[in-house]
Amino acid sequence: MAEKPSYLQDSDVIDFTKDIQQYHLGPLWEAIPVVMNKTPQPQAVAYLWSGELLQKKLMEATKIFTPERGGERRAIYFQNPGLTYRKPWGWVSTTQTLYAAVQLLLPGEEAPSHRHSQSALRFITNGEGAYTIVQGERIFMEEGDFLITPKNLWHGHGHPGNKPMIWMDALDIPTIYGIGGTFFEPYADGLQQPNVPDNFSEKRYRGGMVRPLGDDQYDVAPLANYKWSRTVAAIKGLMEFDPNPYHGYAVEYINPTTGKSANPTIGSRMQHLPKDFHTKALRHTHSTIYHAFKGSGYTIINGVRFDWKAGDYFVVPNWAWYEHKASEDSYLFSVNDIPIMNRFELEKEEFYDLNNGHQEITDEFKAALR
Repeated sequence: MAEKPSYLQDSDVIDFTKDIQQYHLGPLWEAIPVVMNKTPQPQAVAYLWSGELLQKKLMEATKIFTPERGGERRAIYFQNPGLTYRKPWGWVSTTQTLYAAVQLLLPGEEAPSHRHSQSALRFITNGEGAYTIVQGERIFMEEGDFLITPKNLWHGHGHPGNKPMIWMDALDIPTIYGIGGTFFEPYADGLQQPNVPDNFSEKRYRGGMVRPLGDDQYDVAPLANYKWSRTVAAIKGLMEFDPNPYHGYAVEYINPTTGKSANPTIGSRMQHLPKDFHTKALRHTHSTIYHAFKGSGYTIINGVRFDWKAGDYFVVPNWAWYEHKASEDSYLFSVNDIPIMNRFELEKEEFYDLNNGHQEITDEFKAALR
């Protein structure tokens, strides 16, 4: 932050600044250097939550939060330490704009249907046998699947299987809360019942990047579930070519009726980093939340090394330099706020041009319960 002009230390300026605040008026001469930075200065910080910690706390939660006690979801969210000043509950902020959480559903449990003005998505990390039901379509979920629930669609979950099911949730809650656009409505009859065949949209789009005739008009969620097997096949196709130096082998989940982001306000990607592959550093206006789905490695964020392995989650704040190094073949799932930044025409990107694109490591992050 630039040094304050000397006149701001004069007694008449200090007294006047204090005087107008009692009338709920603000001194622009004080505020503008702080809130209109030359480059982004997010309050969100880089952080990593270990898989061991999350597994432990989710299992503890099963003893406390049961369907009989009510509640919408058994979910534990990632609260960014730099955003706890936001009241209430830090606006459940994992980044400046996005919320992310881990959710657990046990066999025999149901999570009632509801809808809201926030868009949501899910990435399935552990287990099998559970389903989500979106607008009457029951969608059975498997590890590695990516599912979307754009805003205002009825959705709930059920688990007729026999193994615990864990997934990552991501929503634009902080953004919608911050601009005062929150609406929430519970479904009157608990969990919505199916009104189309199971896995309906997945079967309709089984052809991949061919579109059923008649689907040329925009649909907010024409494909509800993006199967892991297809994602891997797409990445293997990319592996016949050289990797992107900044992202490795990466694909973006898109809406097949538009070619744009699968979720209107949240971007989502899967990237493969081969063993020993080291990306070059970059930074951008958008922020990113990563889940290490498979493998292990580390990410350097503004000079700090964050070691990760399968099951971990970590945050790269906006306008932070970062790069990845894989210790073994790895897959990173990530969500971002690119669609939000694009709507405001704020997205920018810069590449690190020192030391062949690699940062110097100045510190190392220590994760809880590692």
